[in-house]
Amino acid sequence: MKARLATATRPTALALGIALAASLGLGAIAAANADEYPAVTYDRLTAAQDDPGWLTYYRTYNGHAHSPLKQIDTSNVKTLKQAWTYKFPAELQQGFEATPIVNGNYLFVTTPKDNVYAFDATTGKQLWKYEPKLGAESFKTACCDVVNRGVALYGKNVYVAMLSGEVAALDAQTGALVWKKSMFEPGLGYAFSLAPLAIDGALVVGSAGGEYGARGFIAALSPDDGKVLWKRFTIPGASEKNGNTWPDGMQEHGGAPAWLTGTYDADSRTLYWGVGNPGPWLADLRPGDNLYSDSLLALDPKTGDLKWHYQYTRHDTWDYDGVNTPVLAKIQYEGKDYDAIIHADRNGYFDAIDRGTGKLIYAKAFVKATSVTGYTPEGAPIQDQSKYPKVGTTIETCPSFLGGKNWWSLSYDPERHLAIVPALHACMTLSGKSVNFMEGLPYLGEGFEIKPEPGSKGFGELQAIDVNTGKKVWSHWSKLPWNGGVATTASGIAFSGALDGHLYAFDEATGKVLWQSPKLASGIVSQPAVFESGGKEYVAVLAGYGGANPIWGGPMAKAAEKVPRGGTLYVFALGGA
Repeated sequence: MKARLATATRPTALALGIALAASLGLGAIAAANADEYPAVTYDRLTAAQDDPGWLTYYRTYNGHAHSPLKQIDTSNVKTLKQAWTYKFPAELQQGFEATPIVNGNYLFVTTPKDNVYAFDATTGKQLWKYEPKLGAESFKTACCDVVNRGVALYGKNVYVAMLSGEVAALDAQTGALVWKKSMFEPGLGYAFSLAPLAIDGALVVGSAGGEYGARGFIAALSPDDGKVLWKRFTIPGASEKNGNTWPDGMQEHGGAPAWLTGTYDADSRTLYWGVGNPGPWLADLRPGDNLYSDSLLALDPKTGDLKWHYQYTRHDTWDYDGVNTPVLAKIQYEGKDYDAIIHADRNGYFDAIDRGTGKLIYAKAFVKATSVTGYTPEGAPIQDQSKYPKVGTTIETCPSFLGGKNWWSLSYDPERHLAIVPALHACMTLSGKSVNFMEGLPYLGEGFEIKPEPGSKGFGELQAIDVNTGKKVWSHWSKLPWNGGVATTASGIAFSGALDGHLYAFDEATGKVLWQSPKLASGIVSQPAVFESGGKEYVAVLAGYGGANPIWGGPMAKAAEKVPRGGTLYVFALGGA
């Protein structure tokens, strides 16, 4: 269906200036006004750590979600007040999972159903919005709510990947559609829910659809016109290398989606991307390691060719996935320095992997883990064979299929060597069922029930982990699940929101709560962004409970059933507006 572009009631001064210049033939004036939006170049993205904005999903290519700003510090954070807010329309009251993206004085967010909004970052004035008006078929096979996690910026455009399978480029100043590319037909198993990743001359996306057996892929598109530069399936074909890790014929509908934004090492020119669960869920129906499900892929960003892979969980039957953020970090473990990937996996282990070779450095359990019980010295997961259900049998295991940590972003502070991790404490029963693949229908083969983790203090825990040892330094427990991502700052603060409707500021060193926002309109399941505009530091976050927990969470959903729905963007600053 055709997209509809809506703007603020009054045209902005910038828009008026450009229109006047065009009518008078004053090209130089129009060009000058256009320059008010700073182009997002590859050079800027590689140097994003020093940028005052929040230019990409994790702020930087390395996945740190860490800001160099220090204006808000441990001594004054208690004076944070609301600078501005924006309440989204009632028809969008689903899960708000996007991270605000900020360039200069422009702030961009997405909403459920793939709407894109642009605001003045300091005043909250709405500059424009883009409403794709997706058809019902786009929501049919969207797992875990009709969410979108945000945009990518490149050049003078804003890019969004949609549930419908379309990737759209929008003019960053006006919201006008520049181009649109369809990557698959909606409603047959595939969807896009991730924020694209803009790298050197390419826009990278990954597909969702593991619960429907849709064969996962990662693809790179031209930012100029949407032309597909390369496309790599996450499951090798029967005649390709490692295709024999699947039964013949099952590769074509084996799931292994790549639905969360990856990271990138500009020095080595390596793209790191996580891959999700195989299909069907019931492993007994697909003997083998089932590569490259539940894996980290190191890819050549120009071709999509595989450099190496590491599989966190083999022959997965627990939906332990592998998409959680691969964060680039320099660590020192047992006296040796490593350029590493750190990763908090759904299977319950916090891992460090050599990012040059793909070899495991260490893996430490950060929640109760009974299906994957450890790793061999060679890095292979050790898995309890009694935890595999068969048709007609039921097992109990920890963690649940929602994982010891789900997609919510951790934050890594490279100066303090701390990863701040939102952890989930729940276990489950799994019952095997017979299932056949049918396009567009769920492809599970298991029934499930979530249960509390025995001995835990609640469902949620924000943990600080020393990446040099893999050991927990401090924790903050919550009776409700902790579904909010984390952003840290150079001043030693960790910001993270909770389902109780508060945004919190923690002392990174101790875990002490230094500030909490007033009660917000809904719970938080998104990641905050920290940015500076006009010489002032701000913290922005979307509140809007939804996502997987209210659909699949069982007792966790029951515990959070009174959390109000509603999407609102909140921006805080010292002393307020």
